[in-house]
Amino acid sequence: MSTPQHPPQHESRAHGHDHPGPTMERRCDVAVIGASAAGLAAALQLARQRRTVIAVDDGTPRNAPAAHMHGYLGREAAAPSELLAVGREEVRSYGGEILAGRVLAVRPVQDGRFRVELSGGHTLLARRVLAATGIVDELPDIEGVAPRWGQDVIHCPFCHGYEVRDQRLVQIVTHPMGLHPTALLRHLTDRLTVVLPDVTGVDEAALTALEAAGVPVVRTGARRVVTGADGTVTAVELVDGTQLEADAVVVGTRFHARIEALAPLGIEASAHPTGLGEVLQVDPVTGETAVPGVYGAGNLTDPSLQVLPSAAHGGRIGAMIAFSLADEDLRSAQRTAGEEGDWDARYGTGERMWSGNPNGTLVAEVEGMPPGRALDVGAGEGGDSLWLAEQGWDVTAADISGAALEHVGAEAERRGLVVSLLHRDVNAPDAVGGATYDLVSLQYGSFLRTPEQRGLRTLLGAVAPGGTLLVVGHDLSPMREPVDPAEQTRMFDPEAYVGVEEVAAALATQGGWTVQVHETRPRPSGAVSTHHVDDVVLRAVRSR
Repeated sequence: MSTPQHPPQHESRAHGHDHPGPTMERRCDVAVIGASAAGLAAALQLARQRRTVIAVDDGTPRNAPAAHMHGYLGREAAAPSELLAVGREEVRSYGGEILAGRVLAVRPVQDGRFRVELSGGHTLLARRVLAATGIVDELPDIEGVAPRWGQDVIHCPFCHGYEVRDQRLVQIVTHPMGLHPTALLRHLTDRLTVVLPDVTGVDEAALTALEAAGVPVVRTGARRVVTGADGTVTAVELVDGTQLEADAVVVGTRFHARIEALAPLGIEASAHPTGLGEVLQVDPVTGETAVPGVYGAGNLTDPSLQVLPSAAHGGRIGAMIAFSLADEDLRSAQRTAGEEGDWDARYGTGERMWSGNPNGTLVAEVEGMPPGRALDVGAGEGGDSLWLAEQGWDVTAADISGAALEHVGAEAERRGLVVSLLHRDVNAPDAVGGATYDLVSLQYGSFLRTPEQRGLRTLLGAVAPGGTLLVVGHDLSPMREPVDPAEQTRMFDPEAYVGVEEVAAALATQGGWTVQVHETRPRPSGAVSTHHVDDVVLRAVRSR
């Protein structure tokens, strides 16, 4: 009915970094590599098509040095980080997950899926893979360029041109294509100077036209970019020692597609027609690479795409992937939720994931209550359900995973206990069939967000008047501490799931509840997963 008892977290609060083991494999419909504009737009499309989407991002977007982005209708001059924050919240609101980490390699699996290998030894098993990793700019080897890159050393008239209008601009040309934006620059300022060393293949007619239009062309090389006491650009020093005063510098870059992780699939970058770098070749309509099931989106496929068109491209390719999955499912007559398959794969191994004991907080909070009807949401292997049944409760164990419920049923039969099994997703319509219970327990469980909070409304609605809601979750503070994506990937995104605080907020908004306990306390001993230290406990009674 929900994800099982213990969401896949591997944290060590004491050390403030991810627990070194064990490693984990998760399953999803689509693995997205990169969670900037293109990757997020694709993930949003797919999550809205009820596909399980896990995006992995290492926090190195191409526009990281820029303080603002431009030309994005509706978000003009916003900080790139602001767009990412809003976009990620939108993806998570539909249950899409965004993991901090790094994809190291993508390999084919015999059943047609892909094994996505992550830092920390973890893996994703995905039906489709979307690369939205962008490109890396290779800056010219000129002293002082790199420190001011994206600030007052720029390369794109559309990204930064307006901000340097009417200023002293020095354009350093290092490639024949470097003159391509010069006419635009001339229109933005009448104080433009072109620095041109001996570059083979430069269009001499274009140079003549520039000079005739009043643009000075200095035919020598640049040695360094000079900055003032405040760190901003003041001049460009030439190889002969001459300094050209400047408020900003325009340079051309070479670029490389970030597709190293796709190498095991035989996917290689292709030369861009400009000769300035390499890109990932994809089908112009579907975005699919030469390897079926692997797609590319954003400026990884076209370096001219700014943030807005990159997002648009990602949205279109996300839709193409959705069509691909839907057609495949139609041919196989399957309609299984990806989340269900993820948990079935874990519980179907035949090995016990947890201790089999009831959760200590459940025992402490419920012991002494008069037995009645109980709903164990996200029952997992059933330690809590079985204990409640032993105490005389009429128990329904609910879980999204049929494999998990098989464990519960078998163990109940072995102990001679009666436990009803409900194989449902809490986000499904009428998930509990209108039934109400004297105790509704969600122990370390979670369910994906939906915009209308369907699962949360089901959870609260299952509590009978006078009944008790008991929600226990891990203190997620360690999950919000920084992680080195090169060393570790966080395999669980708590922001994509409904948590204890969101349940508490809903109780306050809805009214008709008395909150008896809402606190963080040390986790009772005896759990298999010892890397969680504190629990957040919420117990409330429904008055009407």
